[in-house]
Amino acid sequence: MTPTRRLPLTLALATVAALAIAAPVSAQEDKVLARVNGQPITQKDLDVAAEDLGERLPAMPDAQKRDYLLTFVIDLKLGAQAAEAAKLTESPDFARRLAYFREKVLLDDYLGREVKKAVTAEAARKVYDDTVKDLKPEQEVRARHILVEGEEEAKKVAARVKGGEDFAKVAAEISKDPGSGKEGGDLGYFTKDRMVPEFAEAAFALEPGKISDPVKSQFGWHVIKVEDKRAKPLPAFDEVKAQIDQYLERKAQQDLILALREKGKIERLDQPAQAPAGGATLAPKP
Repeated sequence: MTPTRRLPLTLALATVAALAIAAPVSAQEDKVLARVNGQPITQKDLDVAAEDLGERLPAMPDAQKRDYLLTFVIDLKLGAQAAEAAKLTESPDFARRLAYFREKVLLDDYLGREVKKAVTAEAARKVYDDTVKDLKPEQEVRARHILVEGEEEAKKVAARVKGGEDFAKVAAEISKDPGSGKEGGDLGYFTKDRMVPEFAEAAFALEPGKISDPVKSQFGWHVIKVEDKRAKPLPAFDEVKAQIDQYLERKAQQDLILALREKGKIERLDQPAQAPAGGATLAPKP
């Protein structure tokens, strides 16, 4: 579970009403935008609706989005009032679900507050530094190739480019590779595992500026020219910070749940399912 998730809006509003939870807000935030049978709707109500809808909220200009949300909350209140009039709130099932979602909101908010303490710029930088210091440089090759169907044609192509013809021009003229052909056969930089084995072995065996003999792969026959070799650059911190933050968030959530389990007095009265291989116990996944 993530700290941004909330309970379904109908139950969220019912929970707030039932518990009389109301945080102080500014006059602007608490401005009444509409009334439904006397019940006010404020900007804060629209904010809750927007959070609940999330990605389901259609993309539209802000003014239209505000109207959409206001209509949504109006319809919600009308439906909720009708449900109360039908005495649905008096059923045990409703009370049970209300209690469940109250606890879920409390957990989400608790995790959200505690996770903020773990997801810091300093923590992210430490994860990055600890990771990159253990990474071994990986070699990359930048190469061009010309792809043809048969071996004899490939031999003729190899003779042309080894004889001095411009490799990129010949590739643009006859290569059957729909991706790189128009780019003069340029494949950019790649690591060995990115190419089929026959092609990779030939390319990484060449020195920059050298041209291979014809190489057969499942795609046809290749003539390869290596332009450059280098150690693959490590990603900059800013490029991976978002991923590191996600990792820190998931780890903090899991650590918190496991700590709560460790401290709590839990009595399982049923027969627990068999633990996963290795006996590991994992917190709920986000």
